[in-house]
Amino acid sequence: MYAFLLRLVGDPAEAEDLALETFMRLYQRPPGDDQPLNIGGWLHRVATNLGLNAIRSLKRRLKYELENGKGVLQEHLANNPAELFAAEEEHRLVRQILAEMNPRQSQLLILRHSGMAYREIAHTLDLSATSLGPLLLRAETEFERRYRAANPEAEK
Repeated sequence: MYAFLLRLVGDPAEAEDLALETFMRLYQRPPGDDQPLNIGGWLHRVATNLGLNAIRSLKRRLKYELENGKGVLQEHLANNPAELFAAEEEHRLVRQILAEMNPRQSQLLILRHSGMAYREIAHTLDLSATSLGPLLLRAETEFERRYRAANPEAEK
């Protein structure tokens, strides 16, 4: 059984596991009493089915791993050291500008850009929900002015 399964799947460890599984199935569920007993044929058929299932599952797993691996690989290729450095510098500049701004404006911008709704921001900062729009607009304008002054080559 082992030699047959080794030729079928090509992996010694997998062939051992499948041979063991074949004999476990014979022990747990032997062929019915109503059929003429051909243990060799039965074992061969079970081993063949297990081997083919193992090959199919391996191909499926490799396909999924390749599909998922391509995205990760492309993501890592896009993040070359120069791009990573530029992104870190961008984050540093944004943090610096937010630290220099009025604390309430900084809080407004951080909360809004972290995905909070107007009502949540108003409740968190104890502000009127109706006044939040103009306050956010002023904060964004102030941030943009400071950002452009600190980074003149930034695009509009």
